[in-house]
Amino acid sequence: MAEAGLGTRFQRRFLAARQLCSFPWQELEQNLRLSPDSSLLLDILHETVLHPLGVKYPPPTKYRRSFLTQLIKKHESVGAEPLDELYDALAGVLNEEESTRCYKSYFLPSGEPVTLCESVAIISGGTTGLVTWDAALQLAQWAIENSALFRDRTVLELGSGIGFTGIAVCKSCRPKGYVFSDCHPGVLQALEENIRLNGLALEPPTARGTQTEPRGQEVEATSCQNPKLIVAELDWGSVTENQLLDLQPDVVIAADVVYDPEIILALIGMLQKLSACRGDGKPPEVYVASTIRNPDTYHLFQAELEKAGIGWQIIPAHSNSSFLYDVQPNVTILQLFI
Repeated sequence: MAEAGLGTRFQRRFLAARQLCSFPWQELEQNLRLSPDSSLLLDILHETVLHPLGVKYPPPTKYRRSFLTQLIKKHESVGAEPLDELYDALAGVLNEEESTRCYKSYFLPSGEPVTLCESVAIISGGTTGLVTWDAALQLAQWAIENSALFRDRTVLELGSGIGFTGIAVCKSCRPKGYVFSDCHPGVLQALEENIRLNGLALEPPTARGTQTEPRGQEVEATSCQNPKLIVAELDWGSVTENQLLDLQPDVVIAADVVYDPEIILALIGMLQKLSACRGDGKPPEVYVASTIRNPDTYHLFQAELEKAGIGWQIIPAHSNSSFLYDVQPNVTILQLFI
């Protein structure tokens, strides 16, 4: 029973973690020394590399190769008999070609996975929007813990990237509608593919031109409700109030959009337009999650908010996370009053 529990934790760590150092190797070695038979390793193998989710949507080749190599080393270090399945799995990965794309899967508190096709490079196609960033994970965690703020409401996400936060909110918080938005063509294409990959149905394109053409993608079975979902191409510098009036958001969220001083004014201009975009005259609630990599850039954002007459307050951080990180990032969530 204890081994099964340990294997499940390893499964979650392998499929959700992005770096090899996140795996609890020391805990594994201690368990192997207590019980050097192969049952625990087989359990881990079939709940990670050979798990149906990992087989269908494999994590990066380099990661799986390193993971299996370490698993074999730990097995050999306790003097156990060689385990053919481990070596067969490693041989299979060694024969794979490296790809510029990979899958990463994260588990929601419900146990349902969010699987994303991502770039293996931080910068790809001239954008950083093809990977999932820490603030997106933290914002999703906060949203799930405060799901009442999103239930039966229309949510607009600025800078959705490849979609983790929005997909998590749609699966967990029951919004009435959700607008994913970005401005990079490659990001918008990857975003649509990931939405469909997770069993969510997009509204068909409309004549207003805010949506990109749908791409063919397998639709996974899902038990979540079906909010009205659209993907909008929004350029903060050129978006019009009429475009935003079409969207009518009750809540606006964004993750990791405060990283470049050159886009801060465009972002604030977008927020000012949003303040008048609702037909009832009531501005939407706004929440922005930021990883503070450069304090000067973050403080500039706060200063420009004050110049624009936009108030803000820090949202208290959550105590624990469903999503696993290599290092706990310095993420702050601001509520803005536009």
